[in-house]
Amino acid sequence: MPGLTLPLMTGFALLGSSALGSPLSGFSPLNLFDALARDVSISSSCGVSGQTSCHNTSAVSNLCCFEAPGGLLLQTQFWDSEPSTGPTDSWTIHGLWPDNCDGTFTENCDPSRNQNDITSLLQDAGAGSTLDFMNEFWVDINGQNEQFWAHEWNTHGTCYSTLRPSCLPSGSADGTEAVAFFETVTLPTYTWLQNQGITPSSSKTFTLSELEDALQQEAGVKPALTCSGSNLNAISWYFNLKGSVIDGKFVAIDSPEASGCPSSGIKYPLKSGGGSSPTSTSSPPTNTGTPGSLPSKATIHAITSTGSTTGGLLSLGTWSTQTLATYTLSGTESSLTLTSSKGKCGVSSGKFACGSGVTSTTFEAVSSGGKLLLSSGGSTDFSSEGVPSGSTVFDVFTDSSHSQKYTLSIVGS
Repeated sequence: MPGLTLPLMTGFALLGSSALGSPLSGFSPLNLFDALARDVSISSSCGVSGQTSCHNTSAVSNLCCFEAPGGLLLQTQFWDSEPSTGPTDSWTIHGLWPDNCDGTFTENCDPSRNQNDITSLLQDAGAGSTLDFMNEFWVDINGQNEQFWAHEWNTHGTCYSTLRPSCLPSGSADGTEAVAFFETVTLPTYTWLQNQGITPSSSKTFTLSELEDALQQEAGVKPALTCSGSNLNAISWYFNLKGSVIDGKFVAIDSPEASGCPSSGIKYPLKSGGGSSPTSTSSPPTNTGTPGSLPSKATIHAITSTGSTTGGLLSLGTWSTQTLATYTLSGTESSLTLTSSKGKCGVSSGKFACGSGVTSTTFEAVSSGGKLLLSSGGSTDFSSEGVPSGSTVFDVFTDSSHSQKYTLSIVGS
């Protein structure tokens, strides 16, 4: 695919003009990332002369210097306007995900390396500038930054082959690979749109081709845009990688996925305020929904009648307290479809299920009590014959006729 090669930018990622405190008119897309330095010096000794991920013609044995199987890297950003999150002149970070070369993905690959105190991890590593940046530009819509960061590392970061502890320099401290993950690549989406005369507006609308063409003109590659209804709210940039995530080269490519926005009438809404969301240093609350913003990927959590969160859905659509599956969501809040790693999701004989033989069903997402709840046929009621624990799972029914009643909260991943 056509594209340009962007060096890995670390420490001070850019999403708009705020990140440097001034407009970026002095930088071209190609040299923009050369202007910035790593917050913490980490080296992989891999170089960038090897094969590009997803482009090898034979098996590669050294996966410390060749990202696999997740060699299709997906960098996602939010434009959160309801509620307004992050600076008014910058998109915010969602994450950097290692999808497989065919668009499938794995998650939660090594729970033994989970990190739940990202603030202390970065502070102890001397990455204070990275932490300051994250508190402004990598923020959660509900102000739960610490939980959000931990989720991104635990769910996605542990799946990078080039970030395994055995791939790090000898003597590296525990968690060094997570530090490298947070010192990662982003792009100045706001500034590139602004350069093409596209800025947030309370009245103007855009066509999908206008937005895609503007970004391709600036970056040289075509991203995938996501909308919540008619509102622009997320963007995905795709890369392959030469070398290691730690110090390799990200090779930008055209998105293999189509944008999830209408062809016209797209709104790029104003943010009502700026600034950063506070970092939570206490135990995170269970309210992790994202009302008003339909994520493209999410885990689905079960909330019982007492208000407590008890596990959630696995990839087959069953209720469990094991590691939750990540679902791909398409459409809008009023009409959405779900897909897991097992296949399409639907309802048959009143039971929710996902798999290769399942016929897709249209669902809804309903904002309620600070959460985004899954709804089937106009109802947010779900039930099962018991409460899961350990390896025991239960079928999920789309009514309240069974003994254990609950709702399902959609949590962006």
